[in-house]
Amino acid sequence: MSIPVKSASAPSSSPEVVADYACVCGEGPLWHPTEKKVYWVDIPQGRLFRFDPAAGKHEKAFQWEGQIGGFTVQADGSLLLFMDRGAVRVLRDGQLHTIMEQIPGEENGRFNDVIADPEGRVFCGTLPADDHKGSLYRLDANGKLTKLLEGIGCSNGMGFTPDHAGLYYVDSTTRVVSLFDYEASTGEIGRPRVFSQLPESLGVPDGMTVDAKGFVWVAVWGGSCVLRFAPDGREERRIYFTAKLVSSVIFAGDDYRDMYVTTAGGDNKKDNGPSAGALFRVRSGIKGVPEFSSRIGI
Repeated sequence: MSIPVKSASAPSSSPEVVADYACVCGEGPLWHPTEKKVYWVDIPQGRLFRFDPAAGKHEKAFQWEGQIGGFTVQADGSLLLFMDRGAVRVLRDGQLHTIMEQIPGEENGRFNDVIADPEGRVFCGTLPADDHKGSLYRLDANGKLTKLLEGIGCSNGMGFTPDHAGLYYVDSTTRVVSLFDYEASTGEIGRPRVFSQLPESLGVPDGMTVDAKGFVWVAVWGGSCVLRFAPDGREERRIYFTAKLVSSVIFAGDDYRDMYVTTAGGDNKKDNGPSAGALFRVRSGIKGVPEFSSRIGI
């Protein structure tokens, strides 16, 4: 059932709740450019939601018995889901099609944040499990999987510089946003540097995105906010939310001027804030850019 929400028309930097499913870990907001809807997940509950800004309605779009760590929009409009055990599946017309059943060594873990690159590959991170640390992989269009990084505490948000020569990457346990040299033609990453490190008192960096001016937006888990950094790493602004566990951020809409932010902790609103687990919208007038589509198996 679709649920209507109140629509706002004037630009405002004040966050508004557009959907509250009390997500345990709301994550991975992403604009579907052909459907013109925002999708997001509740990772541990295996729930996939979507919001239609034009109609002002939201609904649960899909339910999985396991966990959905992240997803991309494929070039054909289907969704590429990254799940537990290292599984990758395509969701098309309500049906799942398996691309990869599991990754050896990842049977006790799951995928976390993912991002498609300019050539349709997908950079996909995994969380640590009892027997190993997390990793960052690259999944090529032909299905080849390459491990790029290992020993990661908590693989999280990613984004590309406007010239596609750099890849931002978050390992939340280090509280560092790194910037890697990146070669779009091959998908290889090179030498990293520290772009920004968050103070322990603020929280930890989680999901992120990059706007049209190359400024970097980072959701702060435990900090009730999203930070905007200039390309030189200087903090330019901070937007606060009525939820403690802010998990990810993306730009959406026909002109990419609406920012959507996911939050977690909806199973304990008393400690995590009255809007914990909700999807927020911020209309600041700042323009984002379209995310790339994945082309796995296409």
